[in-house]
Amino acid sequence: MATVRKLPSGSWQVQVRIKGEPPASKTFTTKALAVKWGRSAETEIDRGSFTEHRELETLTLSTLIDRYLLEVTPTKKSVSQERSCLLRLKTSLGELHVTGIQNTDIATYRDKRLKQGMAGATVLRELSHLSHIFTVAAKDWGIPLTSNPVQIIRKPKAGRGRDRRLNSGELALLLDALTDTVEVKVIVQLAIETGMRRSELLSLLWVNVDMVNRFVVLPDTKNGDSRAVPLSRRALQILEETPRTATGKLFSTRPDSVSQAFHRACIRANLQNLRFHDLRHEATSRLFEKGLNTMEVSSITGHKSLSMLKRYTHLKAADLALKLD
Repeated sequence: MATVRKLPSGSWQVQVRIKGEPPASKTFTTKALAVKWGRSAETEIDRGSFTEHRELETLTLSTLIDRYLLEVTPTKKSVSQERSCLLRLKTSLGELHVTGIQNTDIATYRDKRLKQGMAGATVLRELSHLSHIFTVAAKDWGIPLTSNPVQIIRKPKAGRGRDRRLNSGELALLLDALTDTVEVKVIVQLAIETGMRRSELLSLLWVNVDMVNRFVVLPDTKNGDSRAVPLSRRALQILEETPRTATGKLFSTRPDSVSQAFHRACIRANLQNLRFHDLRHEATSRLFEKGLNTMEVSSITGHKSLSMLKRYTHLKAADLALKLD
């Protein structure tokens, strides 16, 4: 039922015929690969599953991504970030047929993104999303994939974590430059005092703020756990001066608006290479500098492991030198 022939180009084509169905063919670089595929097709014909296999060969990665976006992505916390990533993957790799995707295709995408100046950590996240699509397709959707091509390529290095700390006077300059909105200035100050992420700050509800016992409760964090964050005297003062809203939320500013206002303030204050998330680095380092141990800091910041915590902890050498005396 399987016929193998050599093409003028030097490639080898195998053709499989099924009664009542149009012939199926595939081209390979070597005769051995063509023969192997032909034998596999004949086995599937005997099992009655070859028609299903042919349908799989017409399935594109674009179709898998669309289904993943519809069924899986909405269950994630970072929906918008994941959607942007998957749409980028769809644009670059979506036309590839699932059964024809090679590890070289994924490696080429990896190298292209790195040449575009993307950080290794960013490319790693994209590859992780793509790998999970193959895993879900095989385990949950019953699509008979023989392998996950992402798992067998060389992964880029994540690189060193950022170590940007606020220098003397920079916080004052930043706060003076935050003229867009009062709310963003409050958010920045709380970020420094508590180490909370931007998403956690913007999700704060007054009902979860305990002014008497000086802590706020985060019912649902990035890690999927709840967390109680203690409030310093300065954080408590900031909250006492923050007006209540009818919605019950502390803040109404959108996440992207916070980032944009922060970026504009950095330009006004001439602060180089400073991002909003660096405030979490700064807050975590300050907790260690105050003498808190690793377990105490992790309970405040919500970091799950020491390795994760170390990426955010960059103690000032001058302060450490004083402890040696």
